[in-house]
Amino acid sequence: MNQNTTQRLSPESIARHKKQTPLVCLTAYSKPVAEYLDRHVDLLLVGDSLGMVLYGFESTRDVTVEMMINHGRAVMRGSTHACVIIDLPFGSYEDSPAEALETARRVIKETGASGVKLEGGAEMAGTVKTLTGHNIPVLGHIGLLPQHSVDKNGFRIQGRTADDHRRIIDDARALEKAGAFAIVIEGTVEDTAREASNAVAIPTIGIGASPECDGQILVTDDLLGLFSGFRPKFVKPYGDLKSRIEQAAMAYANDVQGRVFPGPEHVYQRDQT
Repeated sequence: MNQNTTQRLSPESIARHKKQTPLVCLTAYSKPVAEYLDRHVDLLLVGDSLGMVLYGFESTRDVTVEMMINHGRAVMRGSTHACVIIDLPFGSYEDSPAEALETARRVIKETGASGVKLEGGAEMAGTVKTLTGHNIPVLGHIGLLPQHSVDKNGFRIQGRTADDHRRIIDDARALEKAGAFAIVIEGTVEDTAREASNAVAIPTIGIGASPECDGQILVTDDLLGLFSGFRPKFVKPYGDLKSRIEQAAMAYANDVQGRVFPGPEHVYQRDQT
């Protein structure tokens, strides 16, 4: 665990951001990336998106609790300021509130993170209430639910129909009532996300939702332009690291093949005694 004494933002401090300066949130899966992002963000999410981003899975469904714990530990070692929240992966919390509590307790104990995130609205309210009743902060997640899809082709924008519109707003209210400190709204039409945000007194964090949410989150690899083909409409790349990495690798390959690298300055010589 990071021993720095800097005051880390808490879920309670995140909850106070309703209608204040928008929350800045990003994903992190490693110690170095957490270090780069920490002073610029309010919340770092160790998302189960790591299954697709790092491991090349077709969906988030193959992510395990052990993976989340290992990456959560790394992010905690690399951060001192941001509130760190860890996703509970698919299959680790849905069966019962008791299962969710056991998983959440293990994740918090073994990482030191500030809280957990789980997917689902009104149907998960009882589980959220159980966790918050045992002093485990919960970040809710409604709208598009990646764990419900077997691959990214199953991702569908939510809130297009009147029934979906009402359901998402009801989901937000149910999670607030259950004690969630904030809610991620993903892949949801703008007016539905806006109305859901206005319907609750806790912050909402949008991803493909509405600028009227109380904060925004992106997958950091998308932010940096490290795309592997598919790029969601809601992503704005703020860098082009993919091209820069490819250029660096090509320059290295040319130097190696041309016997330019390593040069005299990169090798060790016997002491002249």
